[in-house]
Amino acid sequence: MTIKNNGQKPKSAASKKILEQKAQEIRHSMSAQKAAQIVSRLDVPSDEGDLSQQSHEEWIFLNRNTIDVNLLRQIAGALHRIETGHYGICMECEEPISPKRLQAVPWARYCVACQEMVTAGIASGDREEEEELAGAAR
Repeated sequence: MTIKNNGQKPKSAASKKILEQKAQEIRHSMSAQKAAQIVSRLDVPSDEGDLSQQSHEEWIFLNRNTIDVNLLRQIAGALHRIETGHYGICMECEEPISPKRLQAVPWARYCVACQEMVTAGIASGDREEEEELAGAAR
């Protein structure tokens, strides 16, 4: 594989651009969601139905925001791995992650087989999800 003048592999440079664009989209979406929520909020709900609807919308907003923040952390981790030369290498088995997987999920930390094991470990309680998110920054 040829190396560009800046020392990055061409695919890493393309992945970096894709990751930065995705992070920007998420940040924009988060601010747009927040603005929409503030505009649509009633100062004083007129009845219990309005209060219930408002509470439900806040719950949805907070969950979406949590998902977006977690994705931003994963993207930041992928950008860090690009900078350190570890991008595209499974953090579990240290084998290359398939190009198809990286194309579909550019922030992937694991190959498909290891991702399945990690997910099963989280589901069974053998692994903590926070450990996985902390690994996003590596």
